[in-house]
Amino acid sequence: MANRYLDFISDEHLLSCIKNLHDSYVKAKENVSKKKFYNNKIDTFKLTFDAHFNNLSEKSVIETEILRQIDKSINNSIGTFHEQVLGGIKGYERGNLSGFDIKAKDDTLFADIKNKHNTMNSSAAEALFQKLARYADDYKKAKCYWVQILAKGSFNEPWTGDINGKEYSHSRVFKISGDQFYYLLTGKETAFFELYQALPNAIKDFLSEQKKQKATENSALSEIESQITDSGRSIFNEITFENFSYYLGFDKL
Repeated sequence: MANRYLDFISDEHLLSCIKNLHDSYVKAKENVSKKKFYNNKIDTFKLTFDAHFNNLSEKSVIETEILRQIDKSINNSIGTFHEQVLGGIKGYERGNLSGFDIKAKDDTLFADIKNKHNTMNSSAAEALFQKLARYADDYKKAKCYWVQILAKGSFNEPWTGDINGKEYSHSRVFKISGDQFYYLLTGKETAFFELYQALPNAIKDFLSEQKKQKATENSALSEIESQITDSGRSIFNEITFENFSYYLGFDKL
């Protein structure tokens, strides 16, 4: 029977990748308690400007800030999602903490995947080049890739030039954009685009199969709201008091 979503990975594999990412979202939401929300001091001056200049309620601003904190932990999970999808293509597999993210089963390709092009500093880039060069030296038929899922351009080219103040080059070390890497592994020019198009339906189907359960909510906002019932403060004043009561004058809130 023909696949419903994509022809380069099975429906079951795609849905399992979506499930794993969904689990990461659920975990991230569950982890945002008031204590964690306060871990980095909340800039209540910025929140005040956000509320007034963007015509938002205090509650909406806090919900947005909580989502911003959740987003930090989700970014890595998006990269993992692509690793899992690519690992389901015939002839390839995930590294599973083996030092690479994706490899060809015949050892002709090794790749390290970054979700965004700008997630490494110069020292990290140098270390990555050296790692890929070692794979290329150890496996004489292998091409080794730094994959940028969200890149500034579409490319598949040798990775050469100045890295951290040193000149680097290797005949079988490359850098490649996400669309070109999907093309390389699937043989389909539009594979990355096809994944994008397939996701809404696949996600909808996945969610429809989930057992009905109470939506996962973070506890930070509910904890704060329960406190203002007793204190009589606004949401912003409650957050400011809890974060800055030791500042001069703030104990009067």
